[in-house]
Amino acid sequence: MRAVAELDTAICGCRRCPRLIDWCAQVALEKRASYREEEYWGGPVPGFGSVHPRIWIVGLAPGAHGANRTGRMFTGDRSGDWLYGSLHRVGLARIPASHHREDGQHLEHVRITAAVHCAPPANKPTPDEIHRCGEWLTAEAALVRPSLRVGIALGSVAWAAMWRVLGSGPRPRFGHGVRAESGGVTLLGSYHPSQQNTFTGRLTEQMLDEVLGTAAGLSRGLP
Repeated sequence: MRAVAELDTAICGCRRCPRLIDWCAQVALEKRASYREEEYWGGPVPGFGSVHPRIWIVGLAPGAHGANRTGRMFTGDRSGDWLYGSLHRVGLARIPASHHREDGQHLEHVRITAAVHCAPPANKPTPDEIHRCGEWLTAEAALVRPSLRVGIALGSVAWAAMWRVLGSGPRPRFGHGVRAESGGVTLLGSYHPSQQNTFTGRLTEQMLDEVLGTAAGLSRGLP
């Protein structure tokens, strides 16, 4: 547990990507009108959940007015509503929402992280930024690997990042529902629960529930 806590502290203090640090601070200063009375986190966001997870979820990056505001992964925006709602439906989250760090949310066997720990402009980190932040993903993968049974990548960037730290051999092409085995860990792909995907119907609740439900079963030793 101490090692994970130390990693999270180090991530919060990271300043490797000046463009992202400046953007996070700018968003925290300017704020969205509906959150003008709130104090934004405004910096790198650490992982959230179990320190000995059976399921490790990797997203793209914090949302500018979601995790960059609340300081917790997938918390405070519609993407988080979709993810935690699905986790709750399949029995992996205590409550069906994640609004702020003190809302009582708890993940018993799940940990959520991201390929990039700072909110990027237009939700598009550069390849160099993904590479730099990849050192944190590598470190976290080493810490969670002993208990891990399932890795879930939300989107193609997360799939590439997760495969780099957990996969072996040629990386399978990303797609929703893609499944691969590596070193005793099952790796699953899902479309990201972004508004672009959920509003257009590219990702439905049923589709997300199926991936997370599969992960829940695998984590309990079910086929």
